[in-house]
Formats: sequence, C-alpha cells, structure tokens
Amino acid sequence: MPKITFMGAGSTVFARNVIGDCMCREALQDSEVALYDIDAERLKESEFILNVINKNINAGRMKIKCYCGEEQRKKALKNANFVVNAIQVGGYKPSTVIDFEIPKKYGLRQTIADTLGIGGIFRALRTIPVMLDFARDIEKVAPNAWFLNYTNPMAMLTGAMLHGTGVKTVGLCHSVQVCVKTLLKTLEEDFSPERLANIHSRIAGINHMAWLLEISENGKDLYPELKARADAKIAEWLAAPKDKKSSNMIRIEMMRRLGYYVTESSEHNAEYAPFWIKSAYPELIEKWNIPLDEYPRRCIEQIRKWKAQYKELHTDPKLGHELSKEYGSGIMSAITTNIPYQIGGNVLNNGLIPNLPAKAVVEVPCLVDGAGVQGTYVGELPTQLAAMNQTNINVQLLTIEAALTLKRERIYQAAMMDPHTAAELSLDDIVSMCDDLIEAHGNMLPKYN
Repeated sequence: MPKITFMGAGSTVFARNVIGDCMCREALQDSEVALYDIDAERLKESEFILNVINKNINAGRMKIKCYCGEEQRKKALKNANFVVNAIQVGGYKPSTVIDFEIPKKYGLRQTIADTLGIGGIFRALRTIPVMLDFARDIEKVAPNAWFLNYTNPMAMLTGAMLHGTGVKTVGLCHSVQVCVKTLLKTLEEDFSPERLANIHSRIAGINHMAWLLEISENGKDLYPELKARADAKIAEWLAAPKDKKSSNMIRIEMMRRLGYYVTESSEHNAEYAPFWIKSAYPELIEKWNIPLDEYPRRCIEQIRKWKAQYKELHTDPKLGHELSKEYGSGIMSAITTNIPYQIGGNVLNNGLIPNLPAKAVVEVPCLVDGAGVQGTYVGELPTQLAAMNQTNINVQLLTIEAALTLKRERIYQAAMMDPHTAAELSLDDIVSMCDDLIEAHGNMLPKYN
C-alpha cells in the first residue's frame, strides 16, 4: 500500500485532480494519503472534498490524513513512497505583487513571471530554500521516495533538487499533453479525440519551451499544411481589431519563424525572448495581443471565485472524479506495479539532448516503470531551437547556483542573462532592481553574500 504525501495540499482543485486520479487507478486505491500545508483552513477544505470523492468513487478505501505546519512536516513525509509538490511560497500577496510591481518601477513589464524573467528568478529564490528543507526531511524519513514536482519555475526548482539533494526528482507540467490540441484549435483545425488518436507527435526541449519536433497523421507529415494555414491566420489576425485577434499569436509566429511549434502559451513565451515586450516599440503589445500583468489578474480572479467554487463543491453530495491528463498518478502506478508508462518529464539532461548543457533540466519523453523515471535519448535539436533554449538555460543555471551558493552576484548575473530583462534595462538598473527585490522579500530569502 503506497503512501502519497501531498505538499501544498491547500491547493484544493489541483489536489483533487492528482489524488482523485489516484483513486481511479487500481494500484493506488488503498493508498495512505498525507495532506500537508501551512494554511489550516485551505487544508481542511481539501480534506473534505477528497473524503467525499473517496467515499463516492472509491468506497472510502483511501486513508486520508492532514498535517499542518512545519512541526508536522516530518510526520507527513515519514515512509512516503511518493511526494507531490504543489507549493506556492509567499502566495499572491506579498510575493507575486513584489515580482511585478518593483520591476515595473524600472520600466520592465511582464505577463506571467513564474518561469523565467525577473519574476521567475525571484520565485525560484524564495521557493528553493523551502524545497531544500523538504529534501532534508525526505532524506531522513523517506529516502526512497520519488519527488514529483509540479511547482514553477519548473526547470529551476527541479534542477535545484537534482543538483543540491539526493532526492529522486522529476518535474511535471501540463503543456506537453495539450500541445497538439492547442495548435490545431488555434488554427481552427479538427482537434476531436478521434483525430488526435491518429496523430503521432514527438516533443523535446526545456519546460515551457519544448518543441513539437514531429507531428504526423497516419504517417503523413502535417507541418507543411499547418504552416500554410498559419501564414493565412497570422495575416488575418494582424489586420483584425483586438477583440478578433487570437490569444495564441506569438506561438504561431514562433512556428513560422523557427519552424516548430512551442509547448507553452503565448503569454508565457512573450516574456521568454527579447522580441515582443519592448518599451521602444509599444505598438507590439497590441499588435501581438500580449496580456501584460496577466498573472496578477488571474490571481485576483481566482481568489474572488474560490469561496463560491468551494461552496459548490462542498454542497455536492454526488461529487465524483474522472481521470485527468495529469501524469502524477500514472507515474505512481507504473513505479508501484512495474507496468511501463510514458510521460513528458523534466529530468537532468546528461546527454539526452547533446547540444544543450549536461547540467540543464530538459523536458523529454521518459519511460516510467519499477526502476523509476528514465529520460530517453532525443538527439540534437535543430540549431535555432537549441539556441532559443540556451538563452533560458543560462538564467536557470545561474539562478540555481545563486540559491545553492548564496552568492548575490549570481542573482545579478542571472538577471543580466535574461533575454527580456537585458533587452530593456542597463546593467546598473538590473543590479539596482535586484537589490530592491531582495530587500522587499525580506525574510522570505536567505542572506546572500
């Protein structure tokens, strides 16, 4: 009977997806589940929802227990086989507000700021110390556990665990599973389940900037007709008023310019490169339909809606669950049963993509079985794709080094290497902005030398 510990279980909807999925898999239905969070109210909300689902679809077989606060963390982790990580250190206030408002004073605008850019750097710097604390406990009380990381910035956090601890770690994202569907949907092509079942794809790169290297249907390469369709759609959207433009224009333009579609959304990729958000060319924002300050808007809306959403879930006596597209439960089942399962996972490169650094965390097809998660060899990426990935990897590796060595200059250097930040700010302003962000974070960051 596996033990599954969920860190950040106050994220009720996501906990419902992952643990609900486990109830749908035979090998995991009798699991012991430890829900851990530092927010007692949200933790109890998750416990209630999961107990209702457990009763309705799993005959109450799963044993669910809550653990709240740092003093109970080791108890939650003890003897765990799997640890699911979905924490958000600092929440919307103060952390996300700091990540957006201080850079804005320097003229640096962002969209999501959770993966790269100055926001991604500082989200990593405040999250890595917490995850290292988790790792120290895991090494003591659950040394054989697999750590399934869902928290962003995915590559930085997963890399810190792999470089700074002995904990077996894989990073998991949602974008690989829906990549082909979003491409077809954006181009107004048929994306029915029946068609998707006949489409073969191969995806590799880095998290949020992995590439759809192959897309074929019944052996026919779909890229030529999709690119022709993309040419027509871009021309249509550029001529259209704002309310008629696609929200996915940047990914389609990247495919036209670089030859391949990218996994993560346009609002994300707008801030991963120096091409789009430019104070010298403010017209690009409207032209390419870029939603500046998007993540704070989402946070505010999510907070506003949550109470009503929880009330709806809380009062549904027939609340159930169907298996989602999340990889987590499939990984846990495959390791438990030794029945192979394939995922797109974030693992240490070590030659899987030879023209990216060995120390980088890459997102590649992985095989999962009783031996754990094993990345598969991809080969070299097309040069232009590797070059784009490298600009992001530079920031990732320097941020990880900053967090593990506590060297302040590595924070500056990570920001200097960030494509969007470097395109907008002088070196002096980059350093000054980092100093302001460090000060604003206060005790959320360790002391940097």
